[in-house]
Amino acid sequence: MLGGMKKCHIDALTKMRVSLAKELVPDELLEHLLADGVLTPIMKEKIESNNRRFKQNTTLLDLLPSRGPNAFSYFCAALQNTGQQHLARQLEALVKTGESKETQLSLSVQETVPRGRPFSLESCEMSIDDGDGPVSVSHTSVDFYLSHHKPAYKMSTIPRGLALIISNIQFSDPELGHRYGGEVDEASLKNLFANFNYKVIFRSDLTAQKMMSELVHFSSLPEHAHLDSAIIAVLSHGVDGAIYGTDSQLVKLQDIFVILDNAHCPQLQNKPKMFFIQACRGVEADRGVDQRDGRDQASSPSCEQSDAGKENGKVRLPTQSDMICAYACLQGTVSLRNTKRGSWFIQDLTEVFSKHAKDTHVADMLVKVNSYIKKREGHAPGTEFDRCKEMSEYCSTLCKDLYLFPGILVRPSPPTST
Repeated sequence: MLGGMKKCHIDALTKMRVSLAKELVPDELLEHLLADGVLTPIMKEKIESNNRRFKQNTTLLDLLPSRGPNAFSYFCAALQNTGQQHLARQLEALVKTGESKETQLSLSVQETVPRGRPFSLESCEMSIDDGDGPVSVSHTSVDFYLSHHKPAYKMSTIPRGLALIISNIQFSDPELGHRYGGEVDEASLKNLFANFNYKVIFRSDLTAQKMMSELVHFSSLPEHAHLDSAIIAVLSHGVDGAIYGTDSQLVKLQDIFVILDNAHCPQLQNKPKMFFIQACRGVEADRGVDQRDGRDQASSPSCEQSDAGKENGKVRLPTQSDMICAYACLQGTVSLRNTKRGSWFIQDLTEVFSKHAKDTHVADMLVKVNSYIKKREGHAPGTEFDRCKEMSEYCSTLCKDLYLFPGILVRPSPPTST
């Protein structure tokens, strides 16, 4: 993720948007921007796929604010080199004289990006608690626990398990950008997991190698053998299938799952393992579509079942099972974060889990998180993130319902005499 350009540059592009959309000659200009790394080949192809020049220009203008702090300078240089000097001079004059009005990069609460902070690919929307403090967790009733705990995963140890939070906010590469608002996500998850009776282990600003070392150490902790579950939350910049360390090196998500699988962490065999990934999975903003009238329904195809059982008297397990992983966004898209209130995903995850964990299992809560995220919409006029959307998702190999049973304290059964 490149992060955003300076506020004054966004203002200049916004003020001249109509003129630029009408007058830009994009053909050679796009080649310069591609050569300078402002655009990717996919972005260039996306722009050129529009039949009308006006639409090509507006698509380019939508993309530019997210293409790093140097994108404006490269854009002006490209204008100079393609015979469009008059447009470059007008843009540079607006920046120098401060004629552009401050653009509110906000949502329904009209939050502006703090001065001196770059506009991030992950900026936007509402607060969980309107700044009134941490959200409290509703407790499970004894009656609900007694009627639901037997067919579900066992969830009664104190603590319920260990929860590892890895949060990267400051990066050595300025193009990745400081993750403003990440501190809010950290506090929200620490509070949430502690309220669910997890022992929280927090690590921040780790290189890729240190991230792997912490995960391997976490997997090897002997306490897992005596606890009922585990949580791993990773908050950072990312790409499809991988997460950035602070040194701009990538950790593959599959490597994280392997470290906690049945082969590498036998202490957690048959126990639920929850993963929460707050990171981008690509560079594209989800522009959304207009909803059409009516509803399409599709039935799921049936599939045959094959028997699995014992070999040589030992129960065999799949290498990976009893896992559920929630992602902030879909493959190929960016996740969105408010610089004061944290990411959309962590906001909604915290709200849903706090309210509904008392009587709803984790998979159904993540469906509720999806529905919350679906309703959100970005508001950042003059950028590609205006009216942008986000969609969270999860994948699961859980084999039972996973209830967290907040507030339930089960006394251990006395040992039986022999």
